Amino acid sequence: MTDAPNILWICTDQQRYDTIGALNNPYVSTPNMDRLVAEGVAFDYAYCQSPICTPSRASFLTGTYPAFARITRNGNDDVPAGHPPLVTRLMAEQGYNCGLIGKLHLTSAYRRVEKRTDDGYTYWQYSHAPRDDWSTGHNYADWVRQRGGNLAEMSQSLDGVPTQFHQTTWCAEKTIEFINQTHNGPWLASVNIYDPHPPFNPPKEYRDLFDPAQMPGPLFRESDLETQRKLAAVDFQSEARRPDELDIKSPIVPRSPLNADWLDARGGGDRNARTLQAAYYAMIKLIDDQLGRILDALEASGQREKTVIIFMSDHGETLGDHGLIQKGARFYEGLVRVPLIISWPGHFAQGKVSRALVELTDLAPTLLELAGQPVPTHMQGRSLLPLLTGTGDDASHRFFVRSEYFDALDHADHTFATMYRDHRYKLVVYHGHELGELYDLDEDPNEFTNLWDDPDHAAIKSILLLRSFDASMRGIVDVGTERIGPM
Repeated sequence: MTDAPNILWICTDQQRYDTIGALNNPYVSTPNMDRLVAEGVAFDYAYCQSPICTPSRASFLTGTYPAFARITRNGNDDVPAGHPPLVTRLMAEQGYNCGLIGKLHLTSAYRRVEKRTDDGYTYWQYSHAPRDDWSTGHNYADWVRQRGGNLAEMSQSLDGVPTQFHQTTWCAEKTIEFINQTHNGPWLASVNIYDPHPPFNPPKEYRDLFDPAQMPGPLFRESDLETQRKLAAVDFQSEARRPDELDIKSPIVPRSPLNADWLDARGGGDRNARTLQAAYYAMIKLIDDQLGRILDALEASGQREKTVIIFMSDHGETLGDHGLIQKGARFYEGLVRVPLIISWPGHFAQGKVSRALVELTDLAPTLLELAGQPVPTHMQGRSLLPLLTGTGDDASHRFFVRSEYFDALDHADHTFATMYRDHRYKLVVYHGHELGELYDLDEDPNEFTNLWDDPDHAAIKSILLLRSFDASMRGIVDVGTERIGPM
């Protein structure tokens, strides 16, 4: 294990793929993410396996699809017995010192600290949402109190939680602490920042950096309203509306500053998409600044050359696209396509933007191979090492990616839906609704023209339905224990 690299694994929450300056977004400010792009490989077509937190996290932590792991929903009381082992447990068994900073979210964190499974973490600094409604065990809230802050009051403020008390800042502080105190053997730091998740409430000093009038606005056409009307029964956290009056509400988190009073006071209009976008980019700027602190601390510790850095998000955010905000049973690019950057100068390619189709399931087998360990046969991901080292081919890494939504939110419909996306087409099926979506991403990359009912695309639809069904069967079925004989 002496040659095994450290792993700095940073995962934001609800960050879209198109939010990094070096990857063609001129409206954000991400010099430290840009630095990682220059020093590593950016996967431009990385997809989560569910557009919802818990199933996505269960998937990339186990290297399996959510249904295979039997963790498909937010809000569960516990993880099921016999679930696939977390990659952090497997890494710990191989001598890694594993630390958790921030979210885990494999079980419900509603008004409690979530239950833990056999996760392999020996360093544990826990935070879920930036709230203070747990009586004990919320390390972030304790940190705020120790510094004289009142998180309950600050989270309700129109100016947001100040930077010095922010959860993103706390994550950086605890990550630096872990890096500086961990020198014996390889380590893995799993850093889970809550932003840019709702309630879209950045510190005022960051919000003031982004002028809503200068934002590009969402992907929207009037035809989106009719498309979403047909899908109205399918689970989602918002109703489709025009960009000048989005359905901004949040029933279980503190009042968002993006309500009518806040916007009217600043002349921003009522629930305007560009104001939302500016707040979202402000949260990403704060993340980037704290990422810079972590990278500087890593270099100062003398450990950069032996540390693999992963930067990613668990899923995206619709952010006004097609008239929607937040998440649910939809599979638009902004919701299921996420940033993924992996950097290890001297070992991996640098400045490469890969067009390979990759899944977040691919991360667990990648980590095990970095540790010099075999990949368990139950894992459904494929190691990214060939793409990182230049020995693999982008076009053949995967011929398709999948994503699932199986009763993931506590909504009335309890929707089941699946997505199959190959190098050209995306097929979505809303099971039991006789509804679906089909997009030709070569001709329609912004997903405005649903070809599901187009007779000219009936043949390719039939082919994709069969391929999607075959992929689902292989993705969700657990065939049981190891076979030891013919009978």
